[in-house]
Amino acid sequence: MRIPSTSCLCPFLVCLCFIQRSYGTGHHVPVKVPSKNQTKLPNGETEVHHRPKRGWIWNQFFVLEEHLGPDAQYVGKLHSNSDKGDGTVRYILSGEGAGTIFIIDEVTGDIHATKSLDRERKSHYVLHAQALDRNTEEALEPKSEFIIKVQDINDNAPKFPDGPFVASVPEMSEVGTSVLQVSASDADDPTYGNSARIVYSILLGQPYFSVDPKTGIIRTALANMDREAREHYAVVVQAKDMAGQVGGLSGSTTVNITLSDVNDNPPKFPQKNYQLYVPESAQEGKPVGKIKANDEDLGINADIKYSIINSEGANTFSISTDRDTREGILSLKKSLNYERKKTYTLHIEGVNTHTDPRFSYLGSFKDTATLKITVGDVDEAPVFSMDYYILDVYENSPSGTEVGSVTARDPDSRNSPVRYFMDSKEDGVRYFRIDESTGVIRTTQPLDREDMPWHNITVMASEVDNPVLFSHVPVTVQVLDVNDNPPEIATDEDVIVCENSRPGQVIQTITALDMDDFANGQRFSFALPNQLPVNPNFTLKDNEDSSASIIARRRRFSQLTQELYELPIVVWDGGEPSLSGTSTLTLRVCPCQRHGKVRMCQGKAFLSSAGLSTGALIAILLCIIILLAIVVLFITLRRSKKEPLIISEEDVRENVVTYDDEGGGEEDTEAFDIIALRNPAAAEELKFRRDIRPEARKHCGPAPSCRSPSVEVDEVDVHEFIKQKLVEADMDTSVPPYDSLQTYAYEGQGSPTGTISPLDSTRTHSEQDYNYLEEWGPEFQKLAELYTEVESPEVTT
Repeated sequence: MRIPSTSCLCPFLVCLCFIQRSYGTGHHVPVKVPSKNQTKLPNGETEVHHRPKRGWIWNQFFVLEEHLGPDAQYVGKLHSNSDKGDGTVRYILSGEGAGTIFIIDEVTGDIHATKSLDRERKSHYVLHAQALDRNTEEALEPKSEFIIKVQDINDNAPKFPDGPFVASVPEMSEVGTSVLQVSASDADDPTYGNSARIVYSILLGQPYFSVDPKTGIIRTALANMDREAREHYAVVVQAKDMAGQVGGLSGSTTVNITLSDVNDNPPKFPQKNYQLYVPESAQEGKPVGKIKANDEDLGINADIKYSIINSEGANTFSISTDRDTREGILSLKKSLNYERKKTYTLHIEGVNTHTDPRFSYLGSFKDTATLKITVGDVDEAPVFSMDYYILDVYENSPSGTEVGSVTARDPDSRNSPVRYFMDSKEDGVRYFRIDESTGVIRTTQPLDREDMPWHNITVMASEVDNPVLFSHVPVTVQVLDVNDNPPEIATDEDVIVCENSRPGQVIQTITALDMDDFANGQRFSFALPNQLPVNPNFTLKDNEDSSASIIARRRRFSQLTQELYELPIVVWDGGEPSLSGTSTLTLRVCPCQRHGKVRMCQGKAFLSSAGLSTGALIAILLCIIILLAIVVLFITLRRSKKEPLIISEEDVRENVVTYDDEGGGEEDTEAFDIIALRNPAAAEELKFRRDIRPEARKHCGPAPSCRSPSVEVDEVDVHEFIKQKLVEADMDTSVPPYDSLQTYAYEGQGSPTGTISPLDSTRTHSEQDYNYLEEWGPEFQKLAELYTEVESPEVTT
């Protein structure tokens, strides 16, 4: 209903009117009657405030967006019942856009929009209105808030924010298979009219695909779409607002759809028959040819496994698949021989390894082809009759003895003659030679099995017409044994004989060694030589088990009487003819413990206990020699130093000179009479009475009262005494020429306290009386007891 802007609803109310340009109708604004205000007091009572009636009220206005007219767009009118039309009331406007977007006539209260508004940027504005007395500027009405809403028009087309799209669907899919869902958005107000109501449709891509007009789901519309025929599709989808009506806005996007591969194509050989030439010299295990079947599928759907399905080809050839090229690689399992077989026929099959049971109705996913192989003739090297040869010859055979022969032939149809020769780089050419024509191998010198029991040689063969091609074969020659080495005793060490051995006691069990080879084991016999007299000390017992026992024939061997004994032993082997050998054992007499454990003999004890080898002993001796050389050098340097010309009076030393002259031994009892040097007077008294034992020395009381005879005798010139003794010794023809004397710490004469040295005493230890030591004090009492305990066993004995 159209209401004029000048009409009023009530004498006490303000009429709010607005005009809509698009529809040409006026909106009626509901009238809001003022009510009583109530305030709740703290004591629970309610205070009622009576306010005067509001002379003007409003709720909201509407304004169309995108106004393009030259004049300002009329929004609405404000009017107060206090306004008598005399211009005394002034209307003011504040809030969002007041004064810039929205203006008000202060006299009439008309509101206009001066700018074009966009609802998608801002959908509403909040403003405040107030009526004032123009003369007093007093508020005739309290400030009130109202809203101006921007009314939507269809000014935004639908858009696909995520486009363009990429999707895929398996080939051969059924009709209606979902591919992708697209979604468009519209910036218009979805709550007002049909401006934001979108409908989908396909502009490009029919009849292959369809789209749901409401949900935007794209589906297949054609059955059995084949990727091999067409793989990529560009589908254009349109979104139109206003529910698809005429005048609605639209937007579109592109969906790129790819058909993914499935295994719907079997492998196919381009042709059914193939031919291949392979020379007979082709190596085993090496590729000789290729074959390929085509498959229009992709990825694992195109994987092919090749196989040879006939036995004739499978026994000689093998085929494998190259994963990169999907080709069948043909290789040799056995070497070819043109002279034996010139052609081969192979039936090759190619099968898909990943099949899809959904497409089994299309048939078997495999294909076969025939391959004919022609073997080419090639000039080949000679071929030996055996892969290796084992020959034998007896040792010590004369030079030129035949060992054996090898045989080779030309495998070609020409059958050319063959020449034999040996590899000159090997060591076997020193011992063998081969006949170039017959292949007979002979020795060049006698062979020794004990030196080298096996010989390995390489024999080569080549065609006489074509020496470039040659083959070789290993030949092993075994040297057979003959009995040409006598047996020997299997020990190099001395046999130890205990001093306390008894007659019949086994000293040691011995065995023998023989360098020859005996097929049934070595057999040895032992005996003492028959041509020698019976050994009074030892005998030999053959144990008949290739061992023998040395047995003592008497008791009580003495190392001092005789330390070493030699025992010759004859050993026979069991060969044909039998050989014998004589070995001499050295028996060493050593002291043993009660339980028969042998003690080490002389120098061996030191070496064995130390565990030193010969090399270690040599190293030790070298170190000792070097040390001695250093000492001699040091002494020589010291002697070469010059002595000082002036010797300090305080530098008083005793020089002791030691002579390393060896004496006359135990029989020299007169030439080295040390008492003569220490006590010349006593020596004169005992000179002719050495066969008479001197009397025991009587106790003479305390030590100070006893004086040495050397103190009582007049001082004698020692130098003259030595000269006299030398003359007597030189003139005496009844004794050996002991012409050297030694002086042992001569201390001279004249000491008032005497000497306690036993050198001037002519009494033996057994005749000494040590009781006088107890009288010297408690310090010498223990010494007297010790000497008494030592001498007492000799007295009792």
